Amino acid sequence: MDRLWNRNYCKVMAANFTLFFAFYVLTPLLPLYLSEHFGATKDVIGLVLSGYTITALLVRPFSGYVVDTFPRKTVLMIAFGLFAIFFAGYLAASTLLLFTIVRTLHGGPFGSVTTANATVAIDVLPSSRRTEGIGYYGLSNNLAMAIAPTIGIFIYQLTNSFEVLFWLALIVATTGWLIDSTVDLSRKDEGGRRKENCSTLSLDRFFLTRGWLLGLNMVAFGFSFGVLSNYLAIYGKEVMGITGGTGTYFMLCSVGLILSRLQGSKALREGRVTHNAATGMVISLVGYTLFILMPTLTQCSMVNVPLQLCWLARQEWSMFIGYYGSALLIGLGNGHMWPAFQNMTINVATNKQRGTANSTILISWDIGMGLGILVGGIVAELISYSAAFWTVVLVNGTGVATYFLATRAFFLRRNLNPTVR
Repeated sequence: MDRLWNRNYCKVMAANFTLFFAFYVLTPLLPLYLSEHFGATKDVIGLVLSGYTITALLVRPFSGYVVDTFPRKTVLMIAFGLFAIFFAGYLAASTLLLFTIVRTLHGGPFGSVTTANATVAIDVLPSSRRTEGIGYYGLSNNLAMAIAPTIGIFIYQLTNSFEVLFWLALIVATTGWLIDSTVDLSRKDEGGRRKENCSTLSLDRFFLTRGWLLGLNMVAFGFSFGVLSNYLAIYGKEVMGITGGTGTYFMLCSVGLILSRLQGSKALREGRVTHNAATGMVISLVGYTLFILMPTLTQCSMVNVPLQLCWLARQEWSMFIGYYGSALLIGLGNGHMWPAFQNMTINVATNKQRGTANSTILISWDIGMGLGILVGGIVAELISYSAAFWTVVLVNGTGVATYFLATRAFFLRRNLNPTVR
C-alpha cells in the first residue's frame, strides 16, 4: 500500500494547522476586543467580523481558478505571506474604522491560501490513499479550530492583553509560511495543466457547478459554527455568567474531533463518505440542540414551566451536560462531516478541477460563516444571544434534512470515483 504520511503531506498538514491556528486563536475574543476596546455594539460587531468572511468569499472563486492555472507553489507562497503580514495590521489599527479595513482585507489572502494549501495536499497524496488523506487533512484545521481558541482565551486571561494575541497569530502564521516553503512539488504536469486551463474560461473554472447542492448544504453547517465560534465567549459571559469555561469548551471540542478520526477512519478508507457525512450531521445537530436547550432550562424559574422541570434543570449536572457535553458532540460531528463533504465535492470534480472543488467547499463554508456572524449579531442585538443560538439549531436542522432528502442522492448520481460511495 502507498505511504500516506509522506514528508510533503506532513509538512502541508502542519502548515494548515498553523494557518487555522493563527485565525482561530483570535476568533472568540474579537467580539470582546471590539466591545471593550472600541465600544462597538452587538450589531456593529457582527458587521465588522463578517467583512473578513465576505472578502474571503469574493476571492475564493478566483483563487480556485488561479491555483488550477498557475504554479501552485508560487500561488501558495504569495497568499500565505500576505496572510501572515496582515496580522501586523491589527497591531497598528488604532481606530474602529482602521481595524474594520484591516480585518476585511485580511479575508482575501485567507481565502486564497486555504484553497491553495488544500489543493497542494491533494497533489502530494498517493491516489490510492487520497480519500483517507483528505479526511486527516481536514482534521488539521478542525483541531486548530478547537485548540486555538482555548489557548487564546488562556493567554488573554493570563495577560489581559490583546496585543500579545496579535503577536502570537503573526508568529504562528509566519511559521506556517516557512514550513510550506520547504514542500517539494513535482512540476511535470504544470505546463499541460496551465495550457489546458488557460484555453477556456467558464463558470466551472470559478465554482464547481456539478457540486452546487453539496455547497448549499455546507452553508447551513458553516452558519452554525460561525455563530458558535464568534459568540460563544460573549454569550457565556453575558447570559450564563461563565467567564472561564470557553477555553474548556473548545478543548472538549478538540477531544470530539480526535475521537471522530478514530471512529471515522475505517469508513473513509473503505470510501463510505456518505455514511460519515450522515453520522456527523446528526451528532452535531444533537450537540447544538443540547447547547442551547439545557442552559435555557436553567433559567426556567423566570418562565411558566413545571416546578419539577425547573428543579431538574437547575441541577449542576444539567449545565455540564448541556454546555460542555455539547462541545464534545459538536466536535465529534464536525470531525465526521467536514472531510466527508470535502471528499464528496472533490469526487464530483475532474482532476483538473481540484482547486475549484476545494474553493467551492470553502466558499460554501465562508458563506455560512459570514451569514452566521452577521445574522447572529443582528438577532442578538434585536432579541438576545439565546435567540441567535436557537437560530443555529433551526438552520442546522434544515441542513440535515436537506442532506437526507436530496444531497446524498445528488452526490451518488454525479460521483466520478467508483471506489467512493
